[in-house]
Amino acid sequence: MAMIPSLLRNRRSNIFDPFSLDVWDPFRDFPLIPSSSLSGETSALVNARVDWKETPEAHVFRADVPGLKKEEVKVEVEDGKVLQISGERDVEKEDKNDTWHRVERSSGEFLRRFRLPENAKMDQIRAAMEDGVLTVTVPKEEVKKPDVKSVEISG
Repeated sequence: MAMIPSLLRNRRSNIFDPFSLDVWDPFRDFPLIPSSSLSGETSALVNARVDWKETPEAHVFRADVPGLKKEEVKVEVEDGKVLQISGERDVEKEDKNDTWHRVERSSGEFLRRFRLPENAKMDQIRAAMEDGVLTVTVPKEEVKKPDVKSVEISG
């Protein structure tokens, strides 16, 4: 997987990753309006941050979903090859007697999709959530080593 360093906040980017279906937004890290003026519907959970690493045994996805319960997050496989992680955080109910000084926590829907490689075992995907981090493990099929047979050279 191609990982390039980002110029902003030392984040990794996967814009050249053929398995990622995310669209690169060059303005994502440039707030054009102050965050205090954003409504709850225009918020930041929209782009939940996901790490994807490959181990010899599996592809492991870790998504930050702080404050969400497992019932509020969905992990699905589309067309047998696309992993989809989605969810929603509801807007906190407001009381007319409350005075808000700052609203920074995000609310709204998020959706992330990843095209899985051919060696993924789609029927053995596992997901777990702990401390606001969703971990999805997609086991890999064992790579069969080709049978190599020596051929004697005559002559």
